Amino acid sequence: MDIAAVSGYALSSPIEPPQERRFHGGRRRLLKRDVVLVVVETADGTRGIATAGASSSAMREYFEDDSQGTFADVVDGPVADALVGESVDDNREAHDLLRAGDVPPADLTEAISAVDVALHDVRGKELGAPVYDLLAAKFGTDPTTELPLYASAGMYMEPDGYVEQARTIEELGFFGYKYRPGIGVDGDRRTVELLADALGDCAVMVDAHTWWKLEDGYGRETVRELVGHAGDHGVYWVEEPVEPDDHEGYVDLASAGAPLAGGESEPSPEGLVDLGETGAVAFLQGDVRHHEGFTGCRRAAEFCAGREGVEFVPHNFGTWVGLAANAHLVAAAPEADLVEYPVFEDDPVLDADPDPGMYPFDLAFDLTESRPDIADGVLSVTDDPGLGVTVNMDVVDDYPFVEGPWTEFHYEE
Repeated sequence: MDIAAVSGYALSSPIEPPQERRFHGGRRRLLKRDVVLVVVETADGTRGIATAGASSSAMREYFEDDSQGTFADVVDGPVADALVGESVDDNREAHDLLRAGDVPPADLTEAISAVDVALHDVRGKELGAPVYDLLAAKFGTDPTTELPLYASAGMYMEPDGYVEQARTIEELGFFGYKYRPGIGVDGDRRTVELLADALGDCAVMVDAHTWWKLEDGYGRETVRELVGHAGDHGVYWVEEPVEPDDHEGYVDLASAGAPLAGGESEPSPEGLVDLGETGAVAFLQGDVRHHEGFTGCRRAAEFCAGREGVEFVPHNFGTWVGLAANAHLVAAAPEADLVEYPVFEDDPVLDADPDPGMYPFDLAFDLTESRPDIADGVLSVTDDPGLGVTVNMDVVDDYPFVEGPWTEFHYEE
């Protein structure tokens, strides 16, 4: 395919009024959510799309001052310079062009990821085939397009608040409920206990990055005790209980109690596989938006296939474009079927009462012209060509980028 244009659009979805959440040692203010829309156009006018971020971790964008606006400028500048006018027959050729160009090293993996997804979208449209068919041909699999979802929600609430939210999620038919603890050791223990008592078949996942990421972290022995407590109460997994590069820490906690999950913040596909090779994680969480797209995540999915004790379950936290991309990967990947579904306020697909959403993120819904097909907690992946989603380009005007951090942390003295 001949690449004629590459464009990046930085967009912001304000949270008005800003929300405040108390955590152990302080409070967090939620101001907005940002998205970078990447569009690749070929000489024949076919457009491929992807969403991207400034780094592999939304929290890292706060702590390291990475900017979605800056990343969009990188897409319009060095990424476009490396690709426009080039002809590529294989996505790896595009990867090589980006590596040989002037893309800043800190942005290279994110740039490769977005371009890889967009080019798969283009190729599917050109062939009249869904992306999962293209991927299945490489995996040597028969696609599975009915995929169970687990709901990714709860953030810094009182234990009873998590329970109310989880009950709604269970009533909607989701496989599981994932929440973010960090309200204090006693509160985190109590939440696990209440959820174990309140839920039936709905699995409980604990996304534990708060335990180490914030200023007043819990410490390794406390984390070990909490992982053990989670295991005692049947928690399906504890996610990112230690810093992403602390593979020895994962190994140290692997036998502490609940199964471990991790990988979303690994800086490369090689890092994903390295984490899997430790044998410490039961769930390896690649993401096409962060790990060199479908091409990079294929390595992690194939690593897990046929290997006892580790399952590929992608990280997915953002808009319905990212959902579609990761769903196509799971539909084709061997021995994978579970997909993460982030639950934001006023989700028009769920239409639940009480609302189980974390916070407002209207852009997540308005970015596409169609809605995902979700019923009883199962996503039916469309067989439309490419990713099967059409971007509503009105969002470029409706959601202008707002400078500044998307979240703030204020600590008690």
